[in-house]
Amino acid sequence: MIWASHSAPSSLAPRFRSLLRACARNSSLDTGKKLHATVIVTDLVSIPHHFLRNALLHLYASCGYALYARKVFDEIPPSHKDSVDWTTLIGCCARHAMPREALSFFVDMRREGWEVDEVAMACVFNACARLVDVKVGLQAHAGAVKSGLINSVKLCNAVMNLYVKCGLVSEVRKVFEEMEEHNVVSWTGILEGAVKCEGVESGRVVFDRMPEKNEVAWTIMIVGYVEKGFTREAFSLLKEMIFDCGMGLNYVTLSSLLSACSQSGDVALGRWVHTYALKSMGRDMNIMVGTSLVNMYAKCGWICTALIAFKHMPRRNTVAWNAMLGGLAMHGQGKVLVEMFPLMVKEAKPDAMTFMSLLSACSHTGLVEQGWQYFHSLESVYNIKPEIEHYACIVDLLGRAGRLEEAFAFMKKMPIPPNEVVLGSILGSCCAHGKLQLGEKMMQELVQMDPHNIECHILLSNMYALSGKEDKANSLRQVLKNWGIKKMPGVSSIYVAGKLHQFTAGDKTHLQTAEIYTMLDDMIRRLRLAGYVPNTASQVLSGCSVRDSYIEELEELEQVLFTHSEKLALCFGLISTRSGFPLYIFKNLRICLDCHSAIKIASDIYNREIVVRDRYRFHSFKQGSCSCSDYW
Repeated sequence: MIWASHSAPSSLAPRFRSLLRACARNSSLDTGKKLHATVIVTDLVSIPHHFLRNALLHLYASCGYALYARKVFDEIPPSHKDSVDWTTLIGCCARHAMPREALSFFVDMRREGWEVDEVAMACVFNACARLVDVKVGLQAHAGAVKSGLINSVKLCNAVMNLYVKCGLVSEVRKVFEEMEEHNVVSWTGILEGAVKCEGVESGRVVFDRMPEKNEVAWTIMIVGYVEKGFTREAFSLLKEMIFDCGMGLNYVTLSSLLSACSQSGDVALGRWVHTYALKSMGRDMNIMVGTSLVNMYAKCGWICTALIAFKHMPRRNTVAWNAMLGGLAMHGQGKVLVEMFPLMVKEAKPDAMTFMSLLSACSHTGLVEQGWQYFHSLESVYNIKPEIEHYACIVDLLGRAGRLEEAFAFMKKMPIPPNEVVLGSILGSCCAHGKLQLGEKMMQELVQMDPHNIECHILLSNMYALSGKEDKANSLRQVLKNWGIKKMPGVSSIYVAGKLHQFTAGDKTHLQTAEIYTMLDDMIRRLRLAGYVPNTASQVLSGCSVRDSYIEELEELEQVLFTHSEKLALCFGLISTRSGFPLYIFKNLRICLDCHSAIKIASDIYNREIVVRDRYRFHSFKQGSCSCSDYW
């Protein structure tokens, strides 16, 4: 360190400038901060050496400290700012979670008459891409064309990235075709657009045409296959990438693959990636990859393996802890989560997301008092201001426990206006506990907030049906019919031998349909013998006065229940795997009450662990019981 006492301040300024620029090039934030402190202590910035502030701006911008960069930028006199300073600030904000501020600074830059180059415009397109703001992006594109900057390959790539993020693949192709030359980034942009907007088949055509492929291109194509359940194709490309092309998988590629496995439920490929990571990184596994592994195993239903992977991580930060606690919350492991939280406090700093997992777990496992304690400790102990999601968790916590009056009173005292999640939570609890009057009140408030809220109409219509008020139930569903809105079809997926199989309600398109329905008939017979009674209460009957017609319609409703997508996926799993093998089913909607009851019994009859991941959480069925303890 160079101290002011060793020579005159004016002679030190150029040396400090050189040191600060070196720190910026190497992203050496700690050293840079020490230099900054020395600059302040020695009062160097009081001398007209404004280039020191310029150097400080570049230091904080290169290290991603947007707020510090903005503060230093404001301290630079207008006469000593140039277009590079403006562009540096805009680029920093665009890259580091302040894209809206980046656009605002760009407007200020133009208003003050500064010249804009391709670097500044690229920053604008990156900001628009982060915001998925196609309107501003189109204006910026038009401005770039008018100014003649669009001939730059770098800028065209930024425009393509914007359109990819906005899902405008036709515009991506148009920009690509109008470019005079392409580099690997250009090809990667059109590949990503094709895979994202047109599907993996279209993406593969682009991929095979690419004159040069980088790691990003391989990752996009492989991840696309994984997300669509094409495991064999994904494995084939992985082998080609590693063994034929000699490319290794870096931590970004590994994390992207694991994230795709999390979404698709492909634990087979996830385990392969885990093995590769262990061989390539050893015990010193990258924290991002370790966190992705925990998240993947948790979301694929392997919560015990997720815990093992978490315990073997050499380093754990708040994000890693949140992945683990979030997984436990999804699996209804509230007590385990509560026991682990004190360990987190010793190792990492809890944040708002941490408490979302804590409160959600308490809600789903009936830990009302613990939930209250965590909520009240948010600000007083951890200095975290409660957000609307935390309030929603408390409303849900009380509602699930049947304390509807307390939940309603808590909602009325909230310092934040309730949103659809809060109101919908109370409505759902009213449905579960038969509080029709309060449910109708919540419905009125929800309709005022969003007249076309489909879920609240379905919830209340089910409540009317359960209460025997079939006319009102039919009336609400007629409203949805008049709107031309249909309930999203349920889709259940299951992996068998590395291949994804999907089913919808009443599906008869599978190659093994005959065997599946034979198994279904046998399963329903065995379920009935074990005490299963089809839950048709929430299904709306037409209210026929003739008893024979009523019985006939009831039988039809039962048949519809029998062919729900979860049951078809379960039957396929039973006939396709060896006895005792655990089954993992993934559904895009919430599991229905009837399927929950049926699968619970089936787990005992067939001596299988059956894990179902629905839209909201996991249900692990074993020996006739569920991990949710029917508290859902």
